[in-house]
Amino acid sequence: MTIAKKIKASISQSSLIRKMFEEGILLKKKHGAGKVYDFSLGNPNVEQPEEFKRELINIANEIIYLKHGYTPNAGYHETRHTIAKKISKSSGLKMHADHVIMSCGAGGALNVILKALLDPGDEVIVLKPFFVEYPFYIENYGGIVKYAATKNDFSLDIDSIAGAINEKTKAIIINSPNNPTGIVYSENEITGLSRMLLEKGKALGKTIYLISDEPYAEIVFDRITLPSVLKAYPNSIVAYSYSKTLSLPGERIGYIAINPQIYEAGDLISALILCTRIMGFVHAPALMQRIVARLQDVAVDVKVYQKKRDLLCAGLAKSGYKFTKPQGAFYLFVHSPIPDDVEFVQMLLKKNILVVPGSGFGGPGYFRIAYCVDDATILNSMDGFTQTIKGCT
Repeated sequence: MTIAKKIKASISQSSLIRKMFEEGILLKKKHGAGKVYDFSLGNPNVEQPEEFKRELINIANEIIYLKHGYTPNAGYHETRHTIAKKISKSSGLKMHADHVIMSCGAGGALNVILKALLDPGDEVIVLKPFFVEYPFYIENYGGIVKYAATKNDFSLDIDSIAGAINEKTKAIIINSPNNPTGIVYSENEITGLSRMLLEKGKALGKTIYLISDEPYAEIVFDRITLPSVLKAYPNSIVAYSYSKTLSLPGERIGYIAINPQIYEAGDLISALILCTRIMGFVHAPALMQRIVARLQDVAVDVKVYQKKRDLLCAGLAKSGYKFTKPQGAFYLFVHSPIPDDVEFVQMLLKKNILVVPGSGFGGPGYFRIAYCVDDATILNSMDGFTQTIKGCT
């Protein structure tokens, strides 16, 4: 066999999201882009803030020594310092630049974190439904994935999580606002999770890390406040991305923030920096580091996404679809009208509607809609959604 057996096996299980996205490219070539309704990929279509465009031009014109040269593996000190100051305000912790490592987006951050933490056989708890890449990330470093259920409304099920913890547990990954459900975990839920993890860690005589994947932290609706995981739990690590905050998914810029209260925090920081280098990231993109340092209080217009959510939810509810209304991000996780979500997704495909089966997220019986699309795509797809669900009755 030419390629590694593990990769060969993973290819067959690889992301349904990308498969649907590629199917959409073919359909658009065949029917024209205006007649294909592609909700497959969370690729934000909201324009970057004007402040970003202005700073991009400013930095391009500034004379900066080694502007495009190597940066320290952890990132520019001034960028990390600025981020640490912002986190200190929101968490109440005394964060310093050393507690922040710049990363190639949240995906890069998660891989660096897991590489730094996991020994072969260590277990990492993932909550269903989950972002499709988590199992690949964990298994790539010799970790073992343990799944825990969420409640019917996708909120945290503390008892289910507690039941998945044992002497091999190294960490749990949470994602809020969540992909694929759009749920935001409340302060009470995060507090309850923190309390349980501390109790379990004490009983087992070990540290259980809470890894919070937060690429959608700024995309929150209805005046809901996203609680600080760093404030709630001493053994916490945040993976953050500007991909959605500033509509920059292609620029791959984010950071890792570790709680300064973590035991042997210095060792963890050194491990994260080393793993950034040996994994081939080397460092986060230099130009983007300089820009985000100047834009800590800038984000896209969240009201645009909220409007899209409301438009989509109103249309689908009228057609008879069932779902929990998302509180953040830009995804809707919808009950499939028939038990086989893959089959229903294929039925929608016949109407040139591309969504992703919930099975790919560990949520069979659902499908995910990424509504970071033009309003016209949402409105013009409604006839197809309506006709498809009617065909199931």
